[in-house]
Amino acid sequence: MLCRSASSTNFASVKTNASDIYLEFFSRSSTESSKDELALQIEALFTLAGAKEVKSEGSYQGWAPNAESELLKLAVSQWKALYGVEPKVEAIHAGLECGLFLKVRPDMEMISYGPTLKDVHSPRERCHIPAVQKGWDFTVALLNAIAADK
Repeated sequence: MLCRSASSTNFASVKTNASDIYLEFFSRSSTESSKDELALQIEALFTLAGAKEVKSEGSYQGWAPNAESELLKLAVSQWKALYGVEPKVEAIHAGLECGLFLKVRPDMEMISYGPTLKDVHSPRERCHIPAVQKGWDFTVALLNAIAADK
């Protein structure tokens, strides 16, 4: 499993009034400490640029996946059974909902997966359509395996 701490910031919006400009950024990361560091860097940048006020508020909870998860092991075995190849398993800073669930249920095992996306959060964002069907078939197989295990 490839595990790396990854972070990014999305320039979300610009709001103006007669005298001020408000810039809004959304930061996310696979770890809370990396996300906090990124927010501090952004604050420092705008403070140095002369911003009157800089503050960080609201964010998604970070999520560091569990490489020893029984759910992950089951998912890998189901992927291999379905497609005959080892899946590419890596930890990235997507899966934002996982961080929210983990905050409420720290004992819960979870994985995050989805279709192949390119140029995410940009005007050129696109989805590889055949990967959607492949993901659906995998989801059905995984849910059936979980149900059979109970």
